[in-house]
Amino acid sequence: MSFSAFAAEQGPSIAHSSHAGERDAMARVEAGLRPPVALADAPVSTETLQQAMARLKVPGVSVAVIKDGKVAWSRGYGVAWIGGPAVTPHTLFQAASISKPVTAMATLRMVEQGKLDLDAGIDAALTSWKLPSKHGQPSVRQLLSHTGGTTVPGFPGYAAGKSVPTLVQVLDGAWAANTKAVRVDTAPGTAWSYSGGGYTVLQQAMIDRAGKPFEVLMQETVLAPLGMLGSTFAQPLPAALQATAARPHDHEGKPFSGGAYTHPEQAAAGLWSTPADLAKFAIAIQRGAAGADNGAISPAMTRTMLTPVRGTYALGLDIQDKGKRFGHNGSNMGFKSIMVGAIEGGDGAVILTNGDNGDELAAGLLRAIAHEYKWVGNRTVIRPAVALTPQARKALVGKYRIAGLGDFHVAERDGQLMIALRPGQWEPLYAESDKLLFVLSHNVEIRPIDANSGHSVMGSSSKSYTRVSGLW
Repeated sequence: MSFSAFAAEQGPSIAHSSHAGERDAMARVEAGLRPPVALADAPVSTETLQQAMARLKVPGVSVAVIKDGKVAWSRGYGVAWIGGPAVTPHTLFQAASISKPVTAMATLRMVEQGKLDLDAGIDAALTSWKLPSKHGQPSVRQLLSHTGGTTVPGFPGYAAGKSVPTLVQVLDGAWAANTKAVRVDTAPGTAWSYSGGGYTVLQQAMIDRAGKPFEVLMQETVLAPLGMLGSTFAQPLPAALQATAARPHDHEGKPFSGGAYTHPEQAAAGLWSTPADLAKFAIAIQRGAAGADNGAISPAMTRTMLTPVRGTYALGLDIQDKGKRFGHNGSNMGFKSIMVGAIEGGDGAVILTNGDNGDELAAGLLRAIAHEYKWVGNRTVIRPAVALTPQARKALVGKYRIAGLGDFHVAERDGQLMIALRPGQWEPLYAESDKLLFVLSHNVEIRPIDANSGHSVMGSSSKSYTRVSGLW
């Protein structure tokens, strides 16, 4: 049976919602996944969840929607693995980097308990290992906010059947580890640089101060107090839970041999959870922000957790929409996830998937939820398009190089200005004005800038280069 036929045949699992209005809302969400950008003078093109799952080759997805500070509904779609059981609201997924905000809350609880100092150097808490640094020691606050100057952005994990290093071996980049040593290469506090390595340093510090395995510590400090009874930081996942857990799939929808990768870097990427459990976590943040007891940390500490340190990143959370929303994405091998919540108003959503294309699926589904529930953020961006003169179109044709983003091409194909942001993947390029270009596949703005700025285009010194901004 083909993937698309299998996904369509399975359909959604039983939903957790008894309210007829929410069931109708679910149906509209399932039928109306929305694009990142749409044209102002044309209907918004939508697709069903099943169509998107088949197109993107994502076998399973699980969703929880938060409304008025409560879980309005949770539902599973597709299968835990090809040929396996249907996804239900209880199916476990790797939450990937959504582990970080959960770890951050546990860290802040230890701060309130006097076991960690938020602004002291992390070396004061480390006893079984020390962080080498020529730039000074980062603080807990800096490590939580990715401003600690530490290296190693992320961790690929270890395939089933492969040896798994100890946490200290990971930190030192020892022979058993597949990542480099975690070190401080920038003065703490001077820049923002995403570092799963910094969270792994925190993991060791938390273990040293608590004297307990990390999964036990997380169970006691956050998971149990918040009622996240279906979640665990155990790595690898215990055999007793594997029968109810989703398995990872690649970009072609093929399962990873042996199943899920193991992450000894539990603080950064090791959480197994469900959307309903992570919705409880998001609601706890909302409760604390509103001044109520959330069961884990005080309202004052919750507000600290939500306060950006540099840019939009706070303590384990990205603060979006000018301080109105918080969230975090996750990406492990074969698992993609997203969690968002309003700081005020009590809405939000969590989406977990078991496919490498799940980030695109989750984003479209999140926009459908935002549209249905009339959120201010996470909506399809509506842009007007104007016609460029033939001369303006011709002037844009070329091959561009942008530091940090690589190369892309602009060409006229069959009378249409087209862009390939990735090799061979052409799509229409639209103009909001002669100074602002855009595409429909990503919420980005592409702005032609004068070549005399010092940046040049590959193969032509006469063309302008282009600055790209926005969210991919």
